[in-house]
Amino acid sequence: MSAPEPVSAAPGILLVLDGWGHTGEADDNALALAHTPALDELITRNPSTLAEASGAAVGLLPGTVGNSEIGHMVIGAGRPLPYDSLLVQQAIDTGALRTHPRLNALLDRVADTAGALHLIGLCSDGQIHAHVEHLSELLTAAAAHQVQRVYIHAITDGRDVADHTGETYLTRVAELTAQAGAGQIATVIGRGYAMDKAGRLELTEHAVALVADGRGAAADSVHAAVSAGDPGDEWVPATVLPPGHDAAVADGDAVLWFNFRSDRIQQFADGLSEHLNATGRSVEMVSLAQYDTRAAIPALVERADASGGLADEMDAAGLRSVRIAEAEKFEHVTYYINGRDATARDGEEHVRIAEEGTADYVARPQMNLDRVTAAVVAACERTDVDLVIANLANIDVVGHTGHLAATVSACEATDTAMARILQAAQQTGRWVVAVGDHGNAERMTKQAPDGTVRPYGGHTTNPVPLVIVPHRPDTPPARLPKTATLADVAPTVLHLLGHKPGSAMTGRPLL
Repeated sequence: MSAPEPVSAAPGILLVLDGWGHTGEADDNALALAHTPALDELITRNPSTLAEASGAAVGLLPGTVGNSEIGHMVIGAGRPLPYDSLLVQQAIDTGALRTHPRLNALLDRVADTAGALHLIGLCSDGQIHAHVEHLSELLTAAAAHQVQRVYIHAITDGRDVADHTGETYLTRVAELTAQAGAGQIATVIGRGYAMDKAGRLELTEHAVALVADGRGAAADSVHAAVSAGDPGDEWVPATVLPPGHDAAVADGDAVLWFNFRSDRIQQFADGLSEHLNATGRSVEMVSLAQYDTRAAIPALVERADASGGLADEMDAAGLRSVRIAEAEKFEHVTYYINGRDATARDGEEHVRIAEEGTADYVARPQMNLDRVTAAVVAACERTDVDLVIANLANIDVVGHTGHLAATVSACEATDTAMARILQAAQQTGRWVVAVGDHGNAERMTKQAPDGTVRPYGGHTTNPVPLVIVPHRPDTPPARLPKTATLADVAPTVLHLLGHKPGSAMTGRPLL
């Protein structure tokens, strides 16, 4: 079936409500518990549907929770994209990873020179940034090449999986080393230090000093490491296992980063690379998937092509856009929605809302949403802007804390912002497409591996609301299809702007 002819062009707003998922009412559903009259009315009074934002619908393994990176990429690309986690798993399943020439050459060199292989990454099965089971293939390959010293520098999670499960996942790592006959856990640190992406280098320095120089507290067991001060898995302090063991990175060693997602590991990767170079250590680095680092780190698995999406089509049509988000999500409305392309098109204007005040999201669930909203309203009033693209981050960022009351407050702050933005859209004659990028706040508890129900700050496989607000209140009512995916967003946006979907897009205009 051919695409419908585009409607008459009108300017618009694309709002991504990060973490805005849908499920039934429940005691752990922060969105249902919150007072959200604007969001409720948005859905009931306008054409709306539920869009799939996880699993195969967006290019992930079946049953895998969605995430902000793939969500924005698919929103921008107008088609599902094979995500890095899927491509890594395919490389494992086909044997392509274990026979990869670069991996084999690295392992042979380390074995021949009696050097050490350092494996660095997040140890959980959240499948947002890494998967602990990927270690099995890497450890098995190291054992086959008779690498004698394999040190695992484990990063604990507590964000993409239930908190206080770090010991369970590190126990699994120990099982994988025993099965492969290679490897030992050498250091442990929480992702709050090792996976910061907001430029807080003082946090990253803890992880760099731990891995590069063995600087950290000593612990004689995994249990002691993850329970030190009981800060939660995200903030496990830099710890060396066992006491007195030297697993610092030495000249001639090799480092293999096993996170498959770049954005939260690249600051650590660059910091470690620069520290090793500054201290005269020549160390070969590779990554499981492609990273966007300053340092040249070759990847074992290349990423999918995401060109030909919304940004390219708007650029070709001479349409102008303003991109607005807080620092936490700024790359998502620029780099990721543009198909992992850091080049700003001529018609793009970027508004990055810098953090003000504390980054304690429980204490400040409103974050800097008032400034994001003000920027969106100001952009709406400009006649030279065809499309405003903004990310409202609170539902997801605060949801990741696992704190139900704070997440309810974040949902209510988002509702207030939506009311202001919808009013501005009506006053300036703009249509609005509002969509979640993945679920989060609609499920704030999860059963842990030990069977207990614990606070959960991770993503879900639930669908997300997708709502279209016409640019004129007297527009005849429309009905959206009962099913949709995030791949339908870009074609719909182009349709509303008066343009046909791009040839690379497999999604459909929903009107």
